[in-house]
Amino acid sequence: MNTVPAIELKNITKVFGSIVANKNVCLTANRGEILSILGENGSGKTTLMNMISGIYYPDEGHIFIDGKETVIRSPKDAFEHKIGMIHQHFKLVDVFSAAENIVLGLKDETFNMAAAVKRVREISSRYGFEINPNKKVYEMSVSEKQTVEIIKVLYRGADILILDEPTAVLTPQETEKLFAVLLRMKADGKSIIIITHKLHEVLSVSDRVSVLRKGEYIGTVQTAETSEAELTEMMVGRKVDLNIERSEPKNPVDRLAVSHISCIDREGTKLLDDISFTARSGEILGIAGIAGSGQRELLEAIAGLQHLSEGEILYFDPATGKTENLRDKTPLQIRDLGVRLSFVPEDRLGMGLVGNMDIIDNMMLRSYREGRSAFLRRSEPKTLAEDIINQLEVVTPSASTPVRRLSGGNVQKVLVGREIAASPTVLMAAYPVRGLDINSSYMIYNLLNKQKENGVAVIFVGEDLDVLVELCDRILVIGSGRITGVVDGRDTTKEEIGLLMTKSRYDN
Repeated sequence: MNTVPAIELKNITKVFGSIVANKNVCLTANRGEILSILGENGSGKTTLMNMISGIYYPDEGHIFIDGKETVIRSPKDAFEHKIGMIHQHFKLVDVFSAAENIVLGLKDETFNMAAAVKRVREISSRYGFEINPNKKVYEMSVSEKQTVEIIKVLYRGADILILDEPTAVLTPQETEKLFAVLLRMKADGKSIIIITHKLHEVLSVSDRVSVLRKGEYIGTVQTAETSEAELTEMMVGRKVDLNIERSEPKNPVDRLAVSHISCIDREGTKLLDDISFTARSGEILGIAGIAGSGQRELLEAIAGLQHLSEGEILYFDPATGKTENLRDKTPLQIRDLGVRLSFVPEDRLGMGLVGNMDIIDNMMLRSYREGRSAFLRRSEPKTLAEDIINQLEVVTPSASTPVRRLSGGNVQKVLVGREIAASPTVLMAAYPVRGLDINSSYMIYNLLNKQKENGVAVIFVGEDLDVLVELCDRILVIGSGRITGVVDGRDTTKEEIGLLMTKSRYDN
C-alpha cells in the first residue's frame, strides 16, 4: 500500500495586505480517500485550496505531490500535476454542449468531437455519471452542470479533485448520486478534497476531516471517531448549541394572503405561475426549491419590486384591522400605507445595503423619509448600529466603516439586524445565512424564532433542507415557478421535500 500522501502541505502561509489568510498550515490528503475541509467563514479554506489549484501562490511553505516538492504557479501547472478544482460557481458556456465545454481549451481535441463524446461516455460509465454529452448547458439542471465540471477535470486526467461546496444547491436525491460517484472515484484511487459547511454530509461521506480556524490549522480527525459537536467546537473554539428549538405557533392569524399571482419576464416566460398561500403571525413559513425556481421573484413581488401579470397580495394590518392590496405598489407606497414589512433580499449589496455608505448611514436608509420611525425613536442610528455589531458579533473596525469593506457574512448580519430592528409584522428573508459560519447561522435562526414568538409572520427562503425541516412550521415547495406542494415541518422529511422540488422539472 502506498503510504506517501497524494498531496502534502507544509507551513503554507498566504497574506493579503494586512490580512493573514493562512498561517503555517500543514495537512495531507491520501490516495483513495475523501478528506473534508471545515472552518468558519474567513478561516482560509478556499484560499488554501486555491493555492493547490494554482489560482494563488503561497508566500511561504511547500507543496508536495506524491512526496516530491512541487511549484504550482497557475491552474495549468495544477493540471499538469493532475489536480482539478470544481468551483462552487460553474465556469461553463451556456450555448455549448457538455462535450464542447469539456474539451474547450484543449487544442488537440477541438476538431475531434466524435472522439470527445465517446470518451465522455466512457468516463460517465466508469463512475456512474448521468449526462448526455450533446445536451446544451442552458438546458441542464444544476446537478447536470456540476457533472460537466467534474467530468471536465477527469477528462484532463485529474486524480486529485477539490470540490468547493459541491452540495450547496443540490436536492437530497442529487446529493446521494454525487456521493455515490465520489465513492466510486475514491475506490479508483482518486484523492478527493471537499470544502463544505454541512456537518451531517461530512460525517456521511468523508474518511478524515481537517479543521481550520482563523487561517490556522487546528487538527485532523478520523470521521468515524468524531461528532458534529466536536467538529463545531474545533471550528469555533468553544461549544455551540446546534439545536433549533421550534416553538408551537400561538394564536396564528393571517398577515399576508398571496392569491393566484403570476409574473412574466420580457421574453414571455412565466417566472411565477398561479402562486397562492398565506403567511400567519407567530409562524415561520419556509420556501424550498431548486435555485432559480421563482423564490427570488416571489419575495420581490411581495416587497413591491416585481410587476405581476395576475393575482393580488393582501396585507392584513393588525393595528387598524384594514386590508391593503399590495399588488404593483412600490416599496415606498407600501411603506406609506403603514405596512410593516421587512425584506432581507438575496442581493445584499445593491437591493439591501449601499456598499459605499457606512453601517450607521445604512441604518438610516430604513427611515430617512419619515424623519422619525419606530426604531429611530428608540435609539439613534449610531447606537442601533453599535447594538447590531455587538449582538450579532459583526467583525468591523467601527460603525463608521463602509459596508463594502466587510466580509459577505458580516454584511448579511448588518442587513438582518437592520430589518429586524424595524419591528416588522411580516419579515421575509431570502437565504439569510448564506455565507455565514455555523455559529452565526444558528444566531440568525434564533433571531427568526424570536420574531416568530413575538407574533411576526416570518417567510424564510432557505437551501439547507435539514434546517428548513427543523425551523419551519410549514414549508412551501416551488418548482419552475409553481407550487408543487405544502408540507408540515414536523411531519415531513428532506427526502419528501427533495422529490417535490424536482416534481415540476420532471413531471410537467
